Order: sequence, then structure tokens, then C-alpha cells
Amino acid sequence: MPLRIGDAAPDFTLRSSDGRNVTLSSFRGAQNVVLIFYPKDQTPGCTKQLCTASVDSAAFASVGAAVFGVNGDGAASHERFIAKYGLTMPLLIDPGLSVAKAYDAVAGFGPIKIVNRTVVGIDRVGRIAFYQRGMPDTATILAALVSP
Repeated sequence: MPLRIGDAAPDFTLRSSDGRNVTLSSFRGAQNVVLIFYPKDQTPGCTKQLCTASVDSAAFASVGAAVFGVNGDGAASHERFIAKYGLTMPLLIDPGLSVAKAYDAVAGFGPIKIVNRTVVGIDRVGRIAFYQRGMPDTATILAALVSP
């Protein structure tokens, strides 16, 4: 069943490219979280999307939002992507795309599955405040995170 605005965000723990474990529930009561599910490191659309989020990191910080890129690529791929483009957000490793599936961010049929470009904003209490496929602009994401 697809997630909707107001739903509780599925909790998860994923390893980031720097070796840290990131647990969604650890942000509750403290920070908003933005998850950018994207198909592949260093592809044109993904590079544009993650570079834009990186450039806009101060805007995300201004609403207390931690931003993470999420896909199934491994640590070495993520590290190269971060280094090549100077990305400021951690990239999370989602082996088997279990978190992407929990967030209804997987496309494909049969055994071939890929991440469907999806942005999810989660408020400080752990509820979905923003959910959109594609590459929404930063202002649209931020507006959902500062709305009452």
C-alpha cells in the first residue's frame, strides 16, 4: 500500500558510505529528514538531483533537515560519487532495496528492480510530510517541512 502524507515513516537502519549506521528513529523529536531515493550513482539525472540538494544544503539546514541519498549501490560507488561531485550529504546503502520497497520507491517487473526516483520528507515526529516522484525543487520540499 502506498505511503501517504501523515503516515508514520517506516523506521530503518542503513549503513552510510562513511561506515556509520543511520537509524531514522534517532532523528525523532530533533530533526526533519529528507530521503532522496535515486536509481544509480553518477548517472546524469541522479547527479543533477544530488548536486542540487548539495548546493541547497544550507536551505535544508535552515529547517532542521538532515538529507540522505539512498540507493542499492555499495560504499565504494557512493564514495566515488561523493568525491567526484563534492556532495555534502551522506549516501545510504540499501542492499536488496528493502528500504526503497518500504517507501514504495521501487520500479520494475520480475527479478529486475530499480529505485524509482522518489523524494520523501519526514517531520520531527516521524510522519511523512512530503512524498513525490521525480525531482521536486528544494522550495517545494522545504514548504512541506515548515507547514504546521
